[in-house]
Amino acid sequence: MAAAVTPISPVSPISPISLTETGKGVQVALHPAQIATLAARPDLVRLTPAPGPGGLWRVSGRQRVGLVRLGRGDGAVELRIRPKLPVSQLLFLLTHTPGDPWQDQQVTASASDDTLLPALADAYARAARRALDPGVLHGYRVTDDELPVVRGRIRAADQLRRTGLPLPVAVRYDDFTADIAENRVLLAALHRLERLPGVPEPTRRTLRHLAGRLPEVTPLRPGTPLPVWTPTRLNSRYAPALRLAELVLTDRSMSPHAGAAPVTTDGFVLDLARVFERFLTDTLTAALRPHGIRVARQDRRHHLDVGARVRIIPDLVLYRAGVPLTVVDAKYRDLGADPPPHEHLYQLLSYCTALALPHGHLVYAAQRGDAPVPHPIRNAGITLTSHAVDLARPPAEILASVTALAGHLSRVRA
Repeated sequence: MAAAVTPISPVSPISPISLTETGKGVQVALHPAQIATLAARPDLVRLTPAPGPGGLWRVSGRQRVGLVRLGRGDGAVELRIRPKLPVSQLLFLLTHTPGDPWQDQQVTASASDDTLLPALADAYARAARRALDPGVLHGYRVTDDELPVVRGRIRAADQLRRTGLPLPVAVRYDDFTADIAENRVLLAALHRLERLPGVPEPTRRTLRHLAGRLPEVTPLRPGTPLPVWTPTRLNSRYAPALRLAELVLTDRSMSPHAGAAPVTTDGFVLDLARVFERFLTDTLTAALRPHGIRVARQDRRHHLDVGARVRIIPDLVLYRAGVPLTVVDAKYRDLGADPPPHEHLYQLLSYCTALALPHGHLVYAAQRGDAPVPHPIRNAGITLTSHAVDLARPPAEILASVTALAGHLSRVRA
C-alpha cells in the first residue's frame, strides 16, 4: 500500500523521517547538508523536489526497510522505513527455514510487536539462543605463527629466510577453536542489534548475555567483509541464526568507523527484493529436491554473447542432471492485473536465449489471480510465464503457493 504524501515540519538533525518501503513517500523540508546526505544514498531512498511552493523535498522508499542514521552535524538524518507487509509476514519470510521444527514457535512468539526492529531483534535472539544452547560450535582453523617450539608443520620457505635465527620457528598448525566464521557472524549480529535504538531492554539484555557466551571469538572490524561459512552437517543448528544474521549485517559497510564510506551511517537495512529472492530459493530448493532438480541462486557461469564478455546472473537457474532446465526471476512487486513490465520480459528473454531454453518464469510477490499467465514470444519459440506467491496471505497459504509453483516447474522440459 502506498504511503500518503504528508507535509511535515523542517527536519532537524535529530528528527526522524518516517516512510514506507514504496509509494509516494513523504514531503519534508531539508537543510542543504541533509539533501547532500540523502543524495549520496540513492540505494536507500529516492529524493526529488516536491511540486509547489515551500521548497519541500519528497523522500520515497526503494524496497528497503529498517532504521538508519546518516551523516553528521547539520547533515544528520534518521530514516525509519516501514514495510508495507505486516511485521508478522515479513518476519515469516526472514526466519522461515524449510524443515526447521522451531519455525511455528519462532514466528508466533516474535510477531506480537507491530514494529520491525523489536520483532527482528527478538527473533534473532531466539534463533541465536537455540544455536548456542547445545554448546558453542568449534572448528579447526589454520594458523601461521612464530613460536619458540615446533607446533604443527614448519613453514620451510619462511624458516629458510631466517638465516642464522633458528628461533622462533615459523610454523603452521590447525587450531581447534571457537574463533571460526560461524561464531564471528553470530557475534557481529548480536553486537549490532544490541546497540541499536528501539530494541526493548529485555531483548537487549538477552543479546548482551548471548554475546558473553562467545568470549574467544574475535569481533569483526567495522567495514570488513563478512567471513564466509559453508553449510554442513556440523553447523546445521547454526544455519537459521546465521541466515538471519547475514540479513541484519547486509549493510555493515555503513558503520560510522568505516573510513571509506562517503556518508557516515549506522543502523540496519533489509533489502526486501533480496529477502524475497532468498525465501524463494530456500523453499523451492526444498520442494524441488524430490524431483531431482537442483536450484542455483545467482549463477555467474553464463554469458549473453559468444565471446563471453557480457555476463548474465539470473536469480535462479534450475538444473536436472547438470543440464539447465529453466530459469526463474524473482520480482518483489505486486503486479495487480497488469502484464509484466517490458523490462522484466526483456531481461528474462535474454536469459532464455543465452541458455537455449524454451521457457522462463517470473515470480511476483502478488498478481491478480492465482493461475500462471503464459506470454508466448512472437517469432522466438519461447514462452515466458508469470506466477504469484502472494506475500499478504497467511504463511500456510504462501507455502502452498510455493508448492504449486514447484509442481509447475517440475513438469517443464528443456
